[in-house]
Amino acid sequence: MAPNSPDGPALFHGAFTALITPFTEDGSAVDFDRLEANIEDQARGEVSGIVLCGTTGESPTLSDPEFRAVVDRGVAAGRKHNLTVIVGTGSNCTAKAVAAHRLAREAGADASLQVNPYYNKPSPEGLCRHFETVADACDLPIMLYNIPGRTGVTLNAASIERLGRHPNIQAIKDATGGLELADETRRRTDLAILSGDDPLTLPLMSIGGVGVVSVISNLVPDRVAALCRAALRGEWTEARAIHDELLPLARGLLSLDTNPVPVKTAMRLLGRDTGAVRLPLCEGGPHVEEGVRNLIAPLRQAPGDPARPAPERVTSSA
Repeated sequence: MAPNSPDGPALFHGAFTALITPFTEDGSAVDFDRLEANIEDQARGEVSGIVLCGTTGESPTLSDPEFRAVVDRGVAAGRKHNLTVIVGTGSNCTAKAVAAHRLAREAGADASLQVNPYYNKPSPEGLCRHFETVADACDLPIMLYNIPGRTGVTLNAASIERLGRHPNIQAIKDATGGLELADETRRRTDLAILSGDDPLTLPLMSIGGVGVVSVISNLVPDRVAALCRAALRGEWTEARAIHDELLPLARGLLSLDTNPVPVKTAMRLLGRDTGAVRLPLCEGGPHVEEGVRNLIAPLRQAPGDPARPAPERVTSSA
């Protein structure tokens, strides 16, 4: 049965949080206690899984030892809470992507996220050979990550169709900013299709997508998970209501600054992270903090929700 069928394999179904990598206040080290606490928060929010070391996790700024430690600690914490764990192991160097992919497999991850090779702008044939080489390296399932705005190259429909025939390539995260390619992917492949853009989660699921790799679920895992569950059940009235509730946050947060600066600012204001990012990213200016404060104001009004910190915790850390 096709993986993007609600009745098929559920590995890639639902809400997956593109987890931030928490740093100490000066950004010099990974805060592993906070990483594990954030994963526990995600489990309480009943998401399907987490994605470690993706764009939101500032993977380009992690040293090799940090990457290994985040993967090891993150996979262990995810396993403890029965979460599916996907690890971002992509690179614009195929050999490095292969090595990271194997590392994720050895650490016990459930799948890897493979982004389009960036900067060197390979041809469609080069893209296909790159992903096929990674997929041949071991039996770890792969989610392709098509994000032309970050990488400068796009996986086209023909390439996706070719890659979808590889048994280890089972899903795609579509962050192309529209629905046309996702719809073409649905018609030409059996890949599980997940949204890579929070505002498009519901529209994409309405045409056959099975979930989202979400940034805002760092903040509201319970609501993003509920949206995905409702859509997968075909309960569109409920799904639309949650979509309408989340849309201002989903649109606003990523319009203020480069991801993950706004979401880390929000985590800091909610008492759940230091907010530190690493160069070449830097903290947002006053307009970013003001914008984030306005967007997260409703989150300060739900003291009983484990996915949303109580007011006293927020006030003491803001």
